[in-house]
Amino acid sequence: MPRRYAIYDVFTDTRLAGNPLAVVFDADDLDDGTMQRIAGEFNLSETVFVKTPENPAHSARLRIFTPGRELPFAGHPTVGAAIAIAEAGEGGEAGPRDLVSVLEENVGPVRCAVKLGIQKAAFAEFDLPRKAARLEATFDRQALADAFSLKPGQIGFENHVPSLWSAGVAFVMIPVHDLAAAAAVEFDPTLWERCAPFAEGRLASAYLYCRGGVNHLARFHTRMFAPDMGIAEDPATGAAVAAMSGAIHFFDKLVDGHHPLLIEQGVEMGRPSFIHLHLDIAGGAIAGARIGGEAVRIAWGTLDL
Repeated sequence: MPRRYAIYDVFTDTRLAGNPLAVVFDADDLDDGTMQRIAGEFNLSETVFVKTPENPAHSARLRIFTPGRELPFAGHPTVGAAIAIAEAGEGGEAGPRDLVSVLEENVGPVRCAVKLGIQKAAFAEFDLPRKAARLEATFDRQALADAFSLKPGQIGFENHVPSLWSAGVAFVMIPVHDLAAAAAVEFDPTLWERCAPFAEGRLASAYLYCRGGVNHLARFHTRMFAPDMGIAEDPATGAAVAAMSGAIHFFDKLVDGHHPLLIEQGVEMGRPSFIHLHLDIAGGAIAGARIGGEAVRIAWGTLDL
C-alpha cells in the first residue's frame, strides 16, 4: 500500500543544510524488520515512523531507526517529526500558530511545542524526557587521540576531560582544545572500537566539543561519530546535546538561573546545524532542560510498500 513520507532538513532554516530526516507516516502495520530495512533504504542518519499513539490524548507514537539500529530517543527525529505532524495536520499551509503535542518514544513521552510560520522554517522545542546522567568510565587519553588523529595535548580544555553521559543514548564527551583541533579530526572507527566503552548494552558514540564556534553566536562547536549506529559522522545530534547538558553543568558549574546555549554542529560536513539548548539550574542542579531547532521540508511522496 502507498505510504506517505516527507524529508526534512532539521536544525536549520536553510534547505540542504542541517541534518536530513525521513518521516514515514501510516506506519501502524510495519514490523521492526521492515522499518529497519526502510531506514537502510533512505540511508539517512535517522528515519522516524509515525504510528497511532497508545494514549489517545497524545499526538503520535514514534519509532526511530538509524541505518544500523533502533534508538529509544533522538533529538532531530523528535524536532522533525513534531513539525512534520503539525504541518500535515494543518495541510501544510498554516499561518502563524503555536501548538503543543506529546510524542510517545521508547524512552517515554516527550512534550513538544511547535511554532508554525508563514513562508519560513517552523520551530519545535521539547523537554528532555530524561535528565543527563554521568556513567562510570575511564579513558586512555593517548588511545582517544589516536582514534581521532590528534595529539594527546589536544584532548581536553580548562577543567573539561573525557566523560561518559547519557540522557537516553550514551555518548563519550570528548573535549578538544579549540576549533582547529576539531577541524583536524580524522576519525578511525577501528581504533575507536578498541578504546570506547560499552554503555547501556551498546558501544558508546563519540561527541567532540570545544568552546566557541564558526558562528559567533555558538557557545560550543561539536562533531559526532557513531559507527555502532551505521553513521560515519552526523551533522546534528540532539540526543548527544541532551547528554552534553550534564557535562556542561558538571564542568562549568552553572549558577542558578536560566542558561540558553547555542550548539553548532555539521560545519566540517558542509551542513551547518544549530541546536538550541536551554538549561534551568536550581539549587546547583539541572531542574529542567529543553532542546529546540528549526526544520524545513525539502521533499515528499509515497513509498510503494
